[in-house]
Amino acid sequence: MPTIETDEHKALREAVAALGKRHGPGADPAQLWSEAGKLGYLGVNLPEAHGGGGGGISELSIVLEELGAAGCPLLMLVVSPAICGTVIARFGTEQQKQQWLPGLSDGTRRMAFGITEPDAGSNSHRITTTARRDGTDWLLTGRKVFISGVDIADATLIVGRTEDARTGRLKPCLFIVPRDTPGFTRRPIDMELNAAEKQFELVLDDVRLPADALVGDEDAGLLQLFAGLNPERIMTAAFAIGMGRHALAKAIGYARDRTVWNTPIGAHQAVAHPLAQAHIELELARLMMQKAAALYDAGDDMGAGEAANMAKYAAGEACVKAVDQAVHTLGGNGLTREYGLARLITAARVARIAPVSREMILNYVSHQTLGLPKSY
Repeated sequence: MPTIETDEHKALREAVAALGKRHGPGADPAQLWSEAGKLGYLGVNLPEAHGGGGGGISELSIVLEELGAAGCPLLMLVVSPAICGTVIARFGTEQQKQQWLPGLSDGTRRMAFGITEPDAGSNSHRITTTARRDGTDWLLTGRKVFISGVDIADATLIVGRTEDARTGRLKPCLFIVPRDTPGFTRRPIDMELNAAEKQFELVLDDVRLPADALVGDEDAGLLQLFAGLNPERIMTAAFAIGMGRHALAKAIGYARDRTVWNTPIGAHQAVAHPLAQAHIELELARLMMQKAAALYDAGDDMGAGEAANMAKYAAGEACVKAVDQAVHTLGGNGLTREYGLARLITAARVARIAPVSREMILNYVSHQTLGLPKSY
């Protein structure tokens, strides 16, 4: 398992960091997305045969982390190339790959991902969105909530379940639903979180789709679903680590420059040690993220599942602590618009909550890794 990045990865980090620095906090996300696509960063994980960079989640996580560290993370990187692009690349038909992957790679097309439901939450076994056959077509009925970027996406990859899944056996199916499909409606959710990517509630009212809207085999079930969920957790970790690094960098710069009684406040251990701890925890989270990405890219879905959950947990915790300590270091200035840290207080909690809560990760580790009795 690599613990030191290759020269190629280091070069990618430097190049993306330079892009992020040019745009910086407050960047126009559409402009940044377009430039990142033209430079080949959005599709580094997708096959070269379909316009991608031929890399993996290891490379894509570097892109998101460095943009986050520059203060301009692109949340749709988690969804469009990481989840949807990966699923289509692994399980899509050749026609689906040709139709979607080149656009997902260069950023000219985007795809959202719809799994969360009002009554299911983190429990994918309670998904009620159903897909039933009507001749050669499919009819989808159900609701989804907290779906990111539907308004700017050309289509949404919807997770449903076949009609006979009501017997208790989970058989998720994934369908590509174009944005303007009849019966497919969206309603924005009023969020306190100020993010470029908006959240939506979706309603699917007998949405009719052709047979080729199904991605992969309707009986492949969990294999296809977790082909997207593991990258989602890894990329969420990258999002959190980048945000934590951005906050920490601001605090370090302030602690070096802010002088009280002729001494920089960073010279005091009460200020320096918490920042050092935050840095250590972010670095440890990055190591687990790199392990998870390496396992996933090597085709070890089972090993990647455990590591991806741990990486997401560690990064979420490290990010919240880093942001909190950064604000505390700046004192009153940490709550001003000038320094741009206060907005991260809310944003940092996203990695604790989504795409799966830290409590569900602890359930997973205690049951799957430690072999303890299942509590739910």
